[in-house]
Amino acid sequence: MKARYSCAVELAVDIMGGKWKPVILARLKEGPHRYGQLRRAIPSITEKVLTAQLRELAAAGLVNRTEVDGRVPTVEYRLTPEGDELRPALTALYEWGSRYAERNGIPVGAS
Repeated sequence: MKARYSCAVELAVDIMGGKWKPVILARLKEGPHRYGQLRRAIPSITEKVLTAQLRELAAAGLVNRTEVDGRVPTVEYRLTPEGDELRPALTALYEWGSRYAERNGIPVGAS
């Protein structure tokens, strides 16, 4: 991150911008997900990119990574309270995208 931003939107986009971070955050808005669940929910993201984006979101304090002990150890990701504050913005993006897709005949969702 830069030391100074010209406006708060620039800072917000720097932290959660890009192609995949908002998509990951939107999935985590639904509730906690294991890594494999996120991979299946976002099939066009590569493992390398998903791992990197999750690390960046965790470093920014938006996502919490928790190791879950069990017969097979797993990792679970969830929004932190800071990340949870993004719910209204993520919902607004989802709703706008749905309306845009409908108006323009763009298929969205499971294929």
